[in-house]
Amino acid sequence: MRVPRLEKELGMEVYASQFPGIGGRIRQFFEDFVVEEVLVDGSRAEVQPIEPRQVVGEGRYLICVLVKRGWDTLLSVKECAKRLGIGQKRVQIAGMKDAKALTAQHVSLYGIDPEQILQVKIKDITLYPLRFSDEMVFPHLLFGNQFHVLIRAISRSSSVAEQRIKNVQSELLNLGGFPNFFGHQRFGTVRPITHWVGKFLTQGDLERAALVFLAQPSPYEHPEAREARQQLQKTQDFKEGLRNFPEHLKYERSMLSHLVKQPRDFVGAFRRLPLKLRKLFLQAYQSFLFNKFLSQRTQQGILINEAQTGDYAVYLDSHGLPTTNFVQVTAQSRSGVEEALNEGRMRIATPLIGFQQSCSEGVQGEIEREILETENVAPQHFYVSSIPEISAPGGLRAILAPIVNLSVEKPTKDSANPSKRKVMLGFTLHRGSYATVLLREFMKPQDLIKAGF
Repeated sequence: MRVPRLEKELGMEVYASQFPGIGGRIRQFFEDFVVEEVLVDGSRAEVQPIEPRQVVGEGRYLICVLVKRGWDTLLSVKECAKRLGIGQKRVQIAGMKDAKALTAQHVSLYGIDPEQILQVKIKDITLYPLRFSDEMVFPHLLFGNQFHVLIRAISRSSSVAEQRIKNVQSELLNLGGFPNFFGHQRFGTVRPITHWVGKFLTQGDLERAALVFLAQPSPYEHPEAREARQQLQKTQDFKEGLRNFPEHLKYERSMLSHLVKQPRDFVGAFRRLPLKLRKLFLQAYQSFLFNKFLSQRTQQGILINEAQTGDYAVYLDSHGLPTTNFVQVTAQSRSGVEEALNEGRMRIATPLIGFQQSCSEGVQGEIEREILETENVAPQHFYVSSIPEISAPGGLRAILAPIVNLSVEKPTKDSANPSKRKVMLGFTLHRGSYATVLLREFMKPQDLIKAGF
């Protein structure tokens, strides 16, 4: 099964399922891709709450649900903080959500009253209060996300589409999930450069990292943005770039504003970006390497649901989520790990390479070291002395992502695309797993941009 070039550039070089996909398109409308955050206590952030809730409880933090349509998560948080007249640090979230979607997530606001929330009037953003708490929202409270995704513009007949979905579903069921690749939005599908910025940061080349972020054009982005980047790439004139860059490129314009005043201060320019975004560059490069590790494992015929000597295996908590506790599989412990895998107590993991995280051993370790050598990178390079706050210690990530409560409706006519079909998929994924990585198994898209990824 041929994988698109763009996915290969993100390290995703294989599919888990060998049956053909249904094609089609996601995100034709924001409402086609609905994401509702689920916490470990079972509570779900609802896009459309059934009725207003009475705010209960006590504590310093007001827990709210943030519903956004077509907004970047960080920009939506920044805008809410601005309207409330508070600093962004007083607004905490559990996880990032898709921009090209209708999403609902929990946020905690420090020292805010419910009455103040009513004053927040932002197009395509709604905040509604739930309760007070002494505990802020943070990533470890997150179980995962519930998705309702409408795949439109399917050219296959209803019977063919239905059979193909069943075939892929059966393969993934036998596997126990799907490869836990970092998905397209981790890198930016329209302009997938985030990991390359991270690579140059690990090399200590901040100027090149900045110019990739600012000036690397993409054939898929808006022509006005592409032309502005091309001109900046050609002239490296930051003042002219600030005049040319469209207003919606807020992060780039913020960096350019700094470089106009101090053209050689690339550290200061990066520090004009939100800390979460700054950290994302190295994390994206870790993600790219992880995807390569997982792809090569699969291409060499090593199963992702069976333990090999030298593999890492992480323990799961009572919710089935990976913990930071792990073992490294030996010849003696392999049968015990296999038993734990079958009973759902452990999962195989591979490294997110960082300054505190080394490679696997055994065959998987050989794969990882060969890729790192090709990339000319080592674990210690993920400590960036010039911007230490973005340094990445690394860790482990499970290589198999379970699918919770998968439901598939029968294909029907797609009124938005005459003579085509549509089908609705519903499922829940654990935190850190990507819906688009599951959807690519069912769709097998060859043109990712056209397919809405």
